[in-house]
Amino acid sequence: MLTERVPLQNSIGEGFVIPLGPVNLVGVVARNGMVGCGAVDVAALEKFGYPAARVRPSTGTKIENVSDLVSGLVKEANSSAQGLGVREGMTGREALDLLS
Repeated sequence: MLTERVPLQNSIGEGFVIPLGPVNLVGVVARNGMVGCGAVDVAALEKFGYPAARVRPSTGTKIENVSDLVSGLVKEANSSAQGLGVREGMTGREALDLLS
């Protein structure tokens, strides 16, 4: 697993990349929620009241690293994340700043 710190508007996020064979599980955990790649189940996290969003790549076919994640576009956000202002179509960085 690779980790990296991600400076956000109001805090520092913890980014991670977990290689899973032909794909990577990529996410950034902020102070008040997380943004992840398409493999993250935001509906399951909603059951715990945890704000989460998943992004799709802004270019290419998959999210491979934290840089891809923050430049990606929010495809889905659970209601906890929406309550903090996260909306479909914003960038991963914009969503993380709202969750920071």
